[in-house]
Amino acid sequence: MDSLTLLAHPIRLRIVHAMGGGRSLTTAQLSARIPEASKATVYRHIDLLVEGGILEVAEESRVRGAVQRHYRVRRDRAVIGAEAVRALGPEDHRRAFATAMTALLAEFDAYLDREGSDPVADRVGYRQHALWLSPGELEELIGELRAAIAPRLANSPSPGRAQYLLSPIHFPLEARQPEAEPPTAGSGHGADA
Repeated sequence: MDSLTLLAHPIRLRIVHAMGGGRSLTTAQLSARIPEASKATVYRHIDLLVEGGILEVAEESRVRGAVQRHYRVRRDRAVIGAEAVRALGPEDHRRAFATAMTALLAEFDAYLDREGSDPVADRVGYRQHALWLSPGELEELIGELRAAIAPRLANSPSPGRAQYLLSPIHFPLEARQPEAEPPTAGSGHGADA
């Protein structure tokens, strides 16, 4: 399976989210993080991610006679390349977006269900803004967001830090406005009019 197919499932996407910042986790830890899925389901999705090269075994240890594996994400494999995105049709984009939203809702529900969750203290945000942007302004905004986010992707778990899910989503709400044509001589525009 390619990376897009592997990541286009809410549980597999949540497994990858859980391992952000270079974290390595066991299947039991991942099952606790995704309580609405059975342990067998989580095991199956971990196996698929390992077979597809998205996860790898970081370490193995013996616990009460059984082998316990800690998994970690291979960041170089947990991406969907620009070429793959360009090859997607509208239905593929719908499925990928629905998967992302399903995972987002599940993560938010899990957060709210956690004892002690406090959206105000945790600075939870879900604002939406409708912006008018030219293609150049959109590229500039995306670049600024990447510049702000990319260095923090390397942050690892440490005292005082919490893992946050940041989900920038952008798409045009309506068609781009046509550019105005320059006035032509005798059109009634300009200083002589």
